Amino acid sequence: MNTIKLCLIFYFLTAGSIYALGSKEIETENNVIISSVQQNTIQQINTEPSRAEKVMRALVSAYPRQIEKIEYRNNDWAVLLRGTWYHYAEGKLLPQSLLPNAANYSPQPFYNYIAELPVWKAPTAEEAERYRSMANSRNQNPPRRSSQFFDELWRAHNRNEAYDRVKTIRFLGKSVTVHYLILENLSLAEEQILAAAKVNPQVQSWINSISSLEGWSWRNIADTQSRSYHSYGLAVDIMPKSYGGKETYWLWASNRRSDWWNISYNERYHPPEAVIKAFEAYGFIWGGKWLYFDTMHFEYRPEILILSGKPPEVKR
Repeated sequence: MNTIKLCLIFYFLTAGSIYALGSKEIETENNVIISSVQQNTIQQINTEPSRAEKVMRALVSAYPRQIEKIEYRNNDWAVLLRGTWYHYAEGKLLPQSLLPNAANYSPQPFYNYIAELPVWKAPTAEEAERYRSMANSRNQNPPRRSSQFFDELWRAHNRNEAYDRVKTIRFLGKSVTVHYLILENLSLAEEQILAAAKVNPQVQSWINSISSLEGWSWRNIADTQSRSYHSYGLAVDIMPKSYGGKETYWLWASNRRSDWWNISYNERYHPPEAVIKAFEAYGFIWGGKWLYFDTMHFEYRPEILILSGKPPEVKR
């Protein structure tokens, strides 16, 4: 019987309970030694990276100046940031010191960001019930995420530190205060928007309609115990002079109608597509693509774009 057949028989007999010991040999829970040839064959059976590995590698790719390295440590993926290891911990992104209390924290929002909004379809009764249940659960048990990783990433552990990291610039004719590390990204997005405005009257009209911008603001996400990206100066809200009777934020909309998830795209305030694409090109995601929609909101999350197979322009 050849090596590959032996390897496959062994794999199924041990139900895949195989642990790496070194580059040449590995040992199973039954203390059976497998050759390096057999090891390579087993690894080829399942080469798809785990979600944990994908997320952590996306973070390394997004923030190479801040994150020193990535390793598989203590049965979990971890990244080294300014001398501290942060573990994936089922999406909670926790330092070693918080792992014993991991149950007290909610996962970070590492999700697949869609390239385009799908064609609008009214939710089915089953979907509506699921959304209603999700909203009720959120109200009763607001997510509580550990902010330690992002506090350290952006060196903003408190309001004063965050304020020391922000600068005020002009963006589309208005003033906005953001983290100094995203000044170039925001400026490049502006350049692309202004170029689009020269050939697209809708974009120029949208620029003319802007009333004000909100960037840095030390606060939590509304009705939660989780820090807002505005606290780091990584989010920009673009408010128009008038919403024209349309909705822009799910939480505000929920005060007027209980079925906020049934508000169609035509009933929501949306920036032009060219504006959304310009932001995405330089690492920002748009809140209009969230279930809990926030259509005036853009935030700098290049790791989400990388994780979703849509890496932004390499400007950090």
